[in-house]
Amino acid sequence: MGNDVKKVIVSCGTAIATATYVASKIKEIAEENGIKVEITQCKAAEVNYYISMLGKVDLIVTTTPVNVQGIPVVNGVPFLSGVGVEQVKKKIVDILKKS
Repeated sequence: MGNDVKKVIVSCGTAIATATYVASKIKEIAEENGIKVEITQCKAAEVNYYISMLGKVDLIVTTTPVNVQGIPVVNGVPFLSGVGVEQVKKKIVDILKKS
């Protein structure tokens, strides 16, 4: 893991309120676990564009389905619903520590 900055894309339908909220939660989780992150917010339709622009992406957290290969994708809906949040937090930390 080291001091590498992990690149995370957070996407939702419009990249406004939902992505902003989920991004803030991911920042909190990363800080609590000593992980440095660089978060990019976008619309779900823009995910592949941002992957090509950013190069290596360690994780995508999305509230809407995205078609991506070779990068871990985590469903961000639990941050909105409150159901299954702890499991999603653990999954995010595990992915970022392994990447």
